[in-house]
Amino acid sequence: MKNIFEQAQAQFDAAADLLNLSAEARSLLREPMDEHVVRIPVRMDDGSTRVFKGFRVQYNSARGQCKGGLRFHPDETVDTVRALAAWMTWKTAIVDIPLGGGKGGVICDPKSLSEGELERLSRGYMRKVAHVIGPDIDVPAPDVYTTPQVMAWMMDEYETICGHKAAGVITGKPLEVGGSPGRDDATARGGMITLREAAGELGIDLSRATVAIQGYGNAGMHAHRLVEEMFGSKVVAVSDSKGGVFNAEGLPYEAMASTKTERGSVVKHGGKQITNEELLELEVDVLIPSALENAITLENAAAIKAKVIAELANGPTTLEADQILHDKGVFVIPDFLCNAGGVTVSYFEQVQNAAYDRWKLSYVHERLDETMSAAFAAFLAARKKHGVDSRLAAYAVAVERVAKAAQLRGWIRQVEGDPQANTGAVAM
Repeated sequence: MKNIFEQAQAQFDAAADLLNLSAEARSLLREPMDEHVVRIPVRMDDGSTRVFKGFRVQYNSARGQCKGGLRFHPDETVDTVRALAAWMTWKTAIVDIPLGGGKGGVICDPKSLSEGELERLSRGYMRKVAHVIGPDIDVPAPDVYTTPQVMAWMMDEYETICGHKAAGVITGKPLEVGGSPGRDDATARGGMITLREAAGELGIDLSRATVAIQGYGNAGMHAHRLVEEMFGSKVVAVSDSKGGVFNAEGLPYEAMASTKTERGSVVKHGGKQITNEELLELEVDVLIPSALENAITLENAAAIKAKVIAELANGPTTLEADQILHDKGVFVIPDFLCNAGGVTVSYFEQVQNAAYDRWKLSYVHERLDETMSAAFAAFLAARKKHGVDSRLAAYAVAVERVAKAAQLRGWIRQVEGDPQANTGAVAM
């Protein structure tokens, strides 16, 4: 199996072939424009010092300043960050907001850190990257194992360094320090809007649909609540890192959320115990992968029985699995479309910060619905036009938009390939 960045590049290559991109466009868009690797010394509670390794990858800024989350994870790699920065570039493009794509990560286990150690690590990371980020340069946000509190510490450290207030340097902040209403469930809500649009296209009655959710962090838990609230769907299986539980009669959100919050894992709820792998292969109408990368692969794609896969996780399906699912008639809502609600409301937060304004929650939801619905319509039109699988169709929309912006800036001379004029060099 390719590593995750090679997988992202292979997905881009397929879109570049479909669009007949010029060699210079491929050269520019296939790799990150800037990468930063940092080492962060942190004084631990016992008086010792540990050095943590971190990354910030700024993939492309043709459509605007870079935007993307920051992950604290023990298995973080630079290739993971590169892939996620690429997907963030395509994500902001497909929802047509004026931003580019970036991503950050620190190799650490935040669960093993005290609150003081976590704060010192957060501030230390900001000190290392403050010179390459900013409201008009690159704006981080929460991601795996980072929180609004982590974002608040980082914003405060940045403001201390630069000597003035700059709320827009970070999004996903607490409301009290410039966060936006609606950011907490934005990723899941955006995904549910695309699910609604897909169900309408396919003629699926979501009020009668069964749902399985792999991953019960922020996105998965909110998705559980929203499929019940918005559609009346029945969630029959959920899982987290410790395993899953299945009940054909349904698993109500309130009960499962309480179990997760109070007892640490959904498996403590009781009922039929299943593995994460078994959950993926259940006979349900809708499958929502909300965990980490490479859950659906060449090995298990043929066993997937869901009619719709709504990818709230980043990179849950490999390139080889995409073709199998497409051939089986499974409708995939690709990750960088399905989970783009988070970055969309983060963009709304940037707009509010820049205008010293605060939007009402109802207006945030209205704008999010408009943005996600329009993005789905553009994706669906490309899927029908090109007759390709869902991911390739989404890539076609996003890559073409980024390539066109790069051309208009003069970074490349042409978007489409031309053997007579193209030398393969990037004109900068």
